[in-house]
Amino acid sequence: MNKKLFTQIKNEWRSNLWLAIELLLVSVVMWYIVDSLYCTTATYLEPRGFDISHTYHIEMGILNDKSPDYVVYQSDDELRRDVIELVDRLQHRPDIEAVSLSNAAYPYNGSNSWNPVQLIGDNQTPINIVRRMVTPDFLRVFRYTGVNGETPEQLAQMVEEGKFLLSESYCKDRNFKPNELIGKPFYLHGDTTQTHILGAVLNSVRYSDYQQGDYCLSFVEKLPRDWMDHTQELCVRVRPEHDKEFRARLMADSESQYRIGNIFISNIYSFKDKRRAYQQEQTNTIRNKVTGMAFLMLNVFLGLLGTFWFRTQQRKCEIALHKAHGATNRMMFTRLLSEGWGILFLVTPLALLIDFNLAYAELNAMRNGTTLEVDRLLLCALISFLLIGLMMTIGISIPARKAMKVEPAEALHNE
Repeated sequence: MNKKLFTQIKNEWRSNLWLAIELLLVSVVMWYIVDSLYCTTATYLEPRGFDISHTYHIEMGILNDKSPDYVVYQSDDELRRDVIELVDRLQHRPDIEAVSLSNAAYPYNGSNSWNPVQLIGDNQTPINIVRRMVTPDFLRVFRYTGVNGETPEQLAQMVEEGKFLLSESYCKDRNFKPNELIGKPFYLHGDTTQTHILGAVLNSVRYSDYQQGDYCLSFVEKLPRDWMDHTQELCVRVRPEHDKEFRARLMADSESQYRIGNIFISNIYSFKDKRRAYQQEQTNTIRNKVTGMAFLMLNVFLGLLGTFWFRTQQRKCEIALHKAHGATNRMMFTRLLSEGWGILFLVTPLALLIDFNLAYAELNAMRNGTTLEVDRLLLCALISFLLIGLMMTIGISIPARKAMKVEPAEALHNE
């Protein structure tokens, strides 16, 4: 069977050559599409390093001196005491699990504070990374975790003790293993007069759903009391069973229970809404890209389907002759599929070579800092191969089954 099949492919080399060229081009185009979609999907599905479910950002306002309820503060410390009192009252609210203050720290935040970090004794140049100033409960609000399995509670205790936390992406950037750095002294903020002890290495915290964690270098340290004013970020985690209508309930209580001195709650935002707003432009760009790729893939599928459909339709006479000589429907069906798959197998190594050179030339999507990853190349090539094989099988099967229902004599007569 195989010998006859290859003989037939060889004898019909002109038509099969054009088919092989088409399959080669389709394989390369399909790999490019699959590779792009794979990179987008894999990045989106990466762990984010935080959890925003049931979390809210509470915006604080301050009365001006024209308000009849305005209180004259004798010092800035009085303002800070009012903010801390507001945090304390919220912590005692039954439907709230954790409350935190922070500076340029909460997820999906366009405001960043960059500061140098340097391991003492390391000869490498200090690197500027994102600084997140937080109260300890921030780790509980957004459920940060450590690479060694440290829980949010354990991380919060480390921050309370004055230690700082560093993202795993820093270790990867500087070629350190996390455990090599834990407990070591660092210089922060470019200040070489004071050392800071690293308490734990965090799972990398991403800026957005479309950016890999390896490129999001950051560290977390305790927010000083002198910074605790109404301009800081007040975030809460609500108990899941009390999340429904939380915003409305809190706003209803805000005037009577949560206006302290000149401080009041001006608004409440769900982090799901902040996430949507923060990356709306990126989401639209990705959506347009995926839609374009999907449309291109659909056109490739239809073209491939039509090619094999037409090719099989033109071979009704050949099918009738084989059946007249005793071939069964199953034998003919297997023969037609084997011919198509055989040509696909022959062009696949050449297509893979072209894919490799395109990736080497950095003409495809970037991920993990490179366009050429052997496992990714092979996976996307395999997916492309299977998709092409599926369309080819459909394009052969449907017209072939119809052709096999026609009696040989009738088919030959019509021919």
